[in-house]
Amino acid sequence: MSEWDSGDSGDHGYDGGTDYGHVETGADHESLNQLHEVNAADNNYDSNFGVYEQDSASAESTSFDQGHHVSVTDASGAQYEESDFTSYDHNEASADHTFAAEGSEHSSASEYNELEALQARLDSSFASATQLHTDGGSAALGVASN
Repeated sequence: MSEWDSGDSGDHGYDGGTDYGHVETGADHESLNQLHEVNAADNNYDSNFGVYEQDSASAESTSFDQGHHVSVTDASGAQYEESDFTSYDHNEASADHTFAAEGSEHSSASEYNELEALQARLDSSFASATQLHTDGGSAALGVASN
């Protein structure tokens, strides 16, 4: 930016006085740079497993005994004997085992990236001037604007 001022108040003690003039020029330059970045990730994992087991057992035992015995001795000393005997045994055992397994597994992953950029430049310039008054009339120094 520049300014010009004659410093002359215009009063010199004679009729041919001059008023001062003023000139100003300048320029502005501005810029804007902005960057915004986002990075994100998401990971998921789950699992579900189950084991099922069942045991059963049974046992049975049966025992049956039956007996019959007859013994006779008569007067002459003769002896008679009879025996009947029944025996029954039964044993049974059983065992059952059931096993089951199931499961599931799941995994996922995702990523997200975003980039935003903004760039701007602002330029401006200006110029201004005041008039100069002399004895011979008035003349403009110039006014310019951009």
